[in-house]
Amino acid sequence: MADEQKNTTQFSFRKYAWAQFKKNKPAYYSIYILGFFAILAIFAPIIANDKPLYIKYKGETFWPAFSFDNKYVIKDPATGKEEILQLDITEWKRLDYESVVWAPIPWSPGKADIPNSDYVKPGGDQKFIDSKGDTIYMPGRFKHLLGTNASGEDVFAGLIHGSRISLSIGFISMGIASIIGLVLGSLAGYFGDHRLRTRRARLWLTIAGIPIAWFYAFSLRSFTLKDAIADSGFMFLVQLILSIILFFAVVWLFSMIGKILSRGSFLGKEVNVPVDSYISRGIEILNSIPTLILILALAAIAKEPSIVYVMVIIGLTSWTGIARFTRAELLKIRNMDYIQAAKAMGFSEKRIIFGHALKNGLAPSLVSIAFGVASAILIESSLSFLGIGVPPDTVTWGKLLFQGKEHFQAWWLVIFPGTAIFITVTVYNLIGEGLRDALDPKLKQ
Repeated sequence: MADEQKNTTQFSFRKYAWAQFKKNKPAYYSIYILGFFAILAIFAPIIANDKPLYIKYKGETFWPAFSFDNKYVIKDPATGKEEILQLDITEWKRLDYESVVWAPIPWSPGKADIPNSDYVKPGGDQKFIDSKGDTIYMPGRFKHLLGTNASGEDVFAGLIHGSRISLSIGFISMGIASIIGLVLGSLAGYFGDHRLRTRRARLWLTIAGIPIAWFYAFSLRSFTLKDAIADSGFMFLVQLILSIILFFAVVWLFSMIGKILSRGSFLGKEVNVPVDSYISRGIEILNSIPTLILILALAAIAKEPSIVYVMVIIGLTSWTGIARFTRAELLKIRNMDYIQAAKAMGFSEKRIIFGHALKNGLAPSLVSIAFGVASAILIESSLSFLGIGVPPDTVTWGKLLFQGKEHFQAWWLVIFPGTAIFITVTVYNLIGEGLRDALDPKLKQ
């Protein structure tokens, strides 16, 4: 009966929260705008691609945009000669094809259109080299709708593919930040400085094990981590995860040794573990370290920049706000009746924190996460604008803005990427405000 009442209450609140969120029209319609950007990001290779989606050439049918092969070898039915079509260098638009289906934007990011280099503006005169090698006016089907940059790269294709970078940076980095922030915030808020007790020997050895664990996990493996950074972003992520696992394993080992030694009257005496103080001081220390400095340090070590570094660093430095909101909520929730009832029923602390308390204290953190995604996109755009942490061949909105800075007359390189960044960040902020209002019972009318 109690479970049914609990489920009904949860359902009623979710229904109420959704109804409140829908009343906030800017936030509600922002979800559709965000969905539109997500569709663009997912289907970017189909929406903007210089390779045909389908082509029939010399009697044979190909699907270049969907192919994993690097080249096609075909025979001319008239002469019997073989012709090699290599996917990345073939000028598909200049082929004398029988039939073809192009992507809505028939250009790829980073692919130069030499006849239209040197900043061709939207609606300006554009040139095209046909299958006979003659230079003609650009057919309407192939026009650069939003212009080109200095190399002749299509701005529209760069915007569409840049949405993948921005959205993935926001989601993945804040995914990392959310896990860290929710766990540490929950522990700090639930236990405080006086609710977690342990044996004196176990506490001392756990604290003593932290610097030793840091030495073995990070200092001793510093060359391995540097080599991984120089190798690739994926290898750096793997080695970082291994170092984190090793760190906690060493701390746990020292904790177990302390548990074994907790036999005497002195070492076995129970003492308070100031969890809240430790985590709060850690938050203050981390907030004092500029994210940009960390990324610059990694960029100096890495032979090749990688988006993975940017994601990891933003995630590892952006969890503090989430932790503070979660801590504040659990400081209030831990004294409520249903938490005391769970303790009386013998539930473990882990089950109470993550199965009951955190669920009910998640609302403010969701708001912080929404704002955090917007902040992560701004950080990535700023770094791209500065040329930090992004591979040279990766097209991002910030990099397009930087190209506009180099040539002030190319207004389209400032307006279109800047508008995309503005809309995306505004959408996330509106959603965050909508969540804040919808999840606040005090605003119920």
